[in-house]
Amino acid sequence: MNVGELMAESEVAFGTSGARGTVAAMTDRVCHGYTVGFLRYLASIGEFSPGDRVALSGDLRPSTPWILAACAAAVEDMGGHPVYCGLQPTPTLAVYAFSEGIPSLMVTGSHIPADCNGIKFYRPHGELLKSDEAPMMAQSVEVAGRSFADGALAAPAALPDQPAEIGPAYVARYVAAFGSGALEGKRIGVYQHSAVGREIVVDILEALGADVTPLGRSLQFVPVDTEAIREEDVALARAWAAEHGFDAIVSTDGDSDRPLLADESGEWLRGDVLGVICARHLGADRVVTPVSSNTMLEMSGAFPVTTRTRIGSPYVIAEMQTQIASGGKRVCGYEANGGFLLGSDITLGEGPLRALPTRDAVLPVVAALVEAGDNPLSDLVAALPRRVTYSDRIAGMATSASWQFLGQLTAGDTAQTLTEIERHFGDIAGQPAAIDETDGLRITFTSGDIIHFRPSGNAPELRCYTEAISWEDAVALNTGALARVRAIVAAGPA
Repeated sequence: MNVGELMAESEVAFGTSGARGTVAAMTDRVCHGYTVGFLRYLASIGEFSPGDRVALSGDLRPSTPWILAACAAAVEDMGGHPVYCGLQPTPTLAVYAFSEGIPSLMVTGSHIPADCNGIKFYRPHGELLKSDEAPMMAQSVEVAGRSFADGALAAPAALPDQPAEIGPAYVARYVAAFGSGALEGKRIGVYQHSAVGREIVVDILEALGADVTPLGRSLQFVPVDTEAIREEDVALARAWAAEHGFDAIVSTDGDSDRPLLADESGEWLRGDVLGVICARHLGADRVVTPVSSNTMLEMSGAFPVTTRTRIGSPYVIAEMQTQIASGGKRVCGYEANGGFLLGSDITLGEGPLRALPTRDAVLPVVAALVEAGDNPLSDLVAALPRRVTYSDRIAGMATSASWQFLGQLTAGDTAQTLTEIERHFGDIAGQPAAIDETDGLRITFTSGDIIHFRPSGNAPELRCYTEAISWEDAVALNTGALARVRAIVAAGPA
């Protein structure tokens, strides 16, 4: 059996975000098989040999420890040495593994609920890209002498009690770049919930001189999605800001590679707004972002070169590599979810900041807080072009149903598609002017408003991103668009 056959049999999908599925489907056999296939692929390209180390970490989901144990067993079965790094943020693991030049894997389902989990795989110096997927899918997952009983390891191995200590290097990364007094005088709340980085984020902000107050720590896993912020998290941030008088409130998603940053009023900044602020603070000359991000990037006029990609960090990374090869000196990327990717080594006022071509939650947060200086964070946002994005989703909508809906709109040529869009959405958004099918269907209207529909790549849901001149308009546009989608789907094909 190869990885592709394992995926089909188990229904644990493999793609842009690694392997993901329900906890029930992610048996020892499945997790072991994916890891074996990953290492066999690396061996085929000269990036893994028996005796090599492989770093492992994970998030705080209840299922993470036993998935890690299955992955560690697979590393041993392939002749490797598993280096268990404890439960750490994805970027913390990446900083360590990239600096050591060793493969790594992170057990995480990111922002999705605790009844699901996943494994994200890293080559010695970066993420698996789209070009890696097909050859990995062809790798065998079988190991001689390894047996399973009803999908469980016959002889499970325990993880070591003393994991490798990788956190200090991640803290030192930001102190070296920004200086130990960079955030002196700032009062910052950290919404900890069940994020795996809830302690290390506090450590970093305190190491930079901030006065930090931990908030909202949870013993149960909380699926915080930085693109679809829960109403309860909106209310919490506003209440904490009013009670404590913070300069900012900081949080992350489950594996702490995507940030949340709220201003002094407790209003969460959108990830693509945070990305523009961070890129500007770094003096980026080339910025890469997916097609779903806010158009204030181009409207700001702050960057000589900007490019758009499909949604997903592998696409952003591939385009960053292209920009570096063509002469970019300060190349970075970001996603609408706030994850920031640094493609180039950059020297700030205090010291060097090494490239980290995977999502990072800490860099954009620190950069924005430093950029604000003694002024309110809200002033940074107010100085940007007035473009506001909002995203929501129809949860539980099968991927096939999402694509069927988009197919109804785009069955004809461009002119026919625009006519069909106006028939269904004209009373909500006006006249459509252009479409972009880079990833899903992104519609720009003559008003400048944007509606972007995209079937999720890792969950049964249709995402909707909207952009307008104000928050109220973006929310209303999104609400109206999703209500119309539900009506179209319920009515069936015309």
